[in-house]
Amino acid sequence: MPDVFAVPVFFIVFRETLETTIVVSVLLSFLKQQLGPDQDRTVYKKLRNQVWYGTLIGFVICLIIGCGMIGAFYGIGSDAWGNAEALWEGIFALLASIIIAIMGAALLRVSKMQAKWRVKLAKALEAKDNKHGKLGTRIKDWAQKYAMFLLPFITILREGIEAIVFIGGVSLGVSASSIPLPTVCGLAAGCLVGFIIYKGGNMAPLQFFLIASTCFLYLVAAGLFSRAVWYFEQHEFNKASGGDAAENGSGPGSYDIRSSVWHVNCCNPVLNGGGGWGIFNALLGWQNSATYGSVISYNVFWIVVILGFILLRFKEIRGHWPFVKSKAPNVAVTEERYSDGESSGFGASDKKVVVGAKPAAVDSHA
Repeated sequence: MPDVFAVPVFFIVFRETLETTIVVSVLLSFLKQQLGPDQDRTVYKKLRNQVWYGTLIGFVICLIIGCGMIGAFYGIGSDAWGNAEALWEGIFALLASIIIAIMGAALLRVSKMQAKWRVKLAKALEAKDNKHGKLGTRIKDWAQKYAMFLLPFITILREGIEAIVFIGGVSLGVSASSIPLPTVCGLAAGCLVGFIIYKGGNMAPLQFFLIASTCFLYLVAAGLFSRAVWYFEQHEFNKASGGDAAENGSGPGSYDIRSSVWHVNCCNPVLNGGGGWGIFNALLGWQNSATYGSVISYNVFWIVVILGFILLRFKEIRGHWPFVKSKAPNVAVTEERYSDGESSGFGASDKKVVVGAKPAAVDSHA
């Protein structure tokens, strides 16, 4: 059996595929519920294609990088990528974490402003590139226009490169015939889980789907942010120790005792594919050797997210940010109900700002 099916390779491919398919399936479910073929076929197709293009291009680039790494390893006789592996892993994880965090806040507001979001997505998609604006504004507009492309692209690029590196390390101790089958099975299993999530997202009520998927994506983003800091610290430790510390296993020499918060010799998410711990690492950021940086960054991420939602809620109710004066002093807030007796938001009704109205007159009709 070991000559046909390498279990570590299966777990590596499965966990990396799982994280990618979760992001892709959530995006596709969101697009189908929000801009399905029955609502706006043109915009839906373009945004759906962005998701698939990002996934496909990221996958192709991973294959090219993988082939290049294999060629360099056997041609030059040294693993050039391995010297900076942790650094690049940290950069990709940090980018993915920031993108997921920003998109998560936007997803929660979708059900409250469905019509506005359809128009906003359509405008962003059809907008022409602003070649005369400021660089920051042009980058922001471009990122909004191709947001559905960027997130799966960065995710699959990071996960794919990580899978290639880990498989390359594991394959040194197994026969070549034991790699193809677990690779295909890992890809199939990860895609199957993603398909189930996609179907479940389509059948669930929109508000329930948005809350559940956003909470899960934030767990993934928090893990990615913590892992990014952990990778940066690991890169510095590797430089100081003169090699890849992960090659020392889970015991002494595999971690920096100076920055260690806890360390257990079991539950290694990397060793021999990681098994279930590798899946926890991919989805939730688990490490058997935690550092001050990884633990503090995980908590800081959640503190920033909580404060961000508090500020957004304050602005939604008051109409301005804290400690910033309102630009429209003579403003009254009224309630607007939909014809079906339900509101488009979380509460019983939506609030509509009416400029120039007298608050007393509004209260008399309440």
